[in-house]
Amino acid sequence: MPRKTPSSKKGPTQRQLQVGEEIRHIVVGTLQRGGFDDPALIDGSVITVSEVRVSPDLKNATAYVMTLGGKNMAEVLPALNNAVGHFHHDISHKTRLKFMPRLKFVEDTSFAYAEHIDHLLKESQKR
Repeated sequence: MPRKTPSSKKGPTQRQLQVGEEIRHIVVGTLQRGGFDDPALIDGSVITVSEVRVSPDLKNATAYVMTLGGKNMAEVLPALNNAVGHFHHDISHKTRLKFMPRLKFVEDTSFAYAEHIDHLLKESQKR
């Protein structure tokens, strides 16, 4: 009888979800405390961390972020990725993980996608 192997079509495991949510809380706390050198992060732009997805081996984490109104994303995203050491420091001290996940910040496009779907639905109702 062949062994069942984990399928990539399945969603994330409970452990991935728990670690992702824990990292998200730590990243939000680090952003709230501040202490960054980059002017793009100092100017007071509100940054939303909507989700952190962790790879199945828990060695990589992708944080999906968006600024208020989507403004200054071209400056904020590189600034966050340059300050990733600051986040790694906080994550390593506040979690009990065997491996420290490599954190990467990317733009969250789900808000724009939801707005696009909403626009399409409103257009179809007009017809």
